[in-house]
Amino acid sequence: MRRLPALVVTLVVVAVVTTMAAVGAIAWAIQGNDSQGRMGPGMMASGSSSTPGWWDDSWGSMMGMMSSAGVASEPEYLAEMVAHHQEAVTAAGELARSDRAEMRAFGESIVKTQSAQIQQMRSWLKDWYPEQSTGLDYRPMMRDLSELSGDQLDQAFLQDMIGHHMAAVMMSQQLLWRGTDHGEVAELARTIRDDQHTEIVQMQRWLAQWFDTDWRGGMGCGTWSDQGWGMGPGMMWGSGR
Repeated sequence: MRRLPALVVTLVVVAVVTTMAAVGAIAWAIQGNDSQGRMGPGMMASGSSSTPGWWDDSWGSMMGMMSSAGVASEPEYLAEMVAHHQEAVTAAGELARSDRAEMRAFGESIVKTQSAQIQQMRSWLKDWYPEQSTGLDYRPMMRDLSELSGDQLDQAFLQDMIGHHMAAVMMSQQLLWRGTDHGEVAELARTIRDDQHTEIVQMQRWLAQWFDTDWRGGMGCGTWSDQGWGMGPGMMWGSGR
């Protein structure tokens, strides 16, 4: 049976997660043990403020999917996260045109932070994994923002970047569950997971405050068929490993 690419598995999970459930699950994962591989429903408190009741029933099967299929190795994680970050940096650069000071500052922060992380990951790939291909068949998760302005720019960015961040958070948690070969990579994965979770929460608040809406998979949704995972408009496919 062919192993699914790590980012595809991550996006299967993202596609079935609603806003509250996803944020609650991510928050729980962050508080948990990095080495915990698979969690059953009983690991989360039913009826808590951060986890809707139905989430308790679905959590175990979703985490089983993440832990059993296509979790990236350390070099794969680094190569795929470089491509993932590059898209975020490009999109965040468009926020220099935003009418909102908060969004301009947010964009600058993403560009600065993720550009530095890209440089670090490329250095590790060169030093530790020179044989690892970085020529991934990457399809964008975010729409083209270059022709948008004003509220359209801000809302589209928030809707798309929430899903984009969710993929990075879950991918980082997968790697931590499976283990890394270098402590520096584990530290980076925790930083990406924790920082981007915090940013997801902030972006949710801005969507509600400015646009009276929440996230419902604004990046598009793929479908599962007999032929495999089919990406909808604006989705991403990792390398065909």
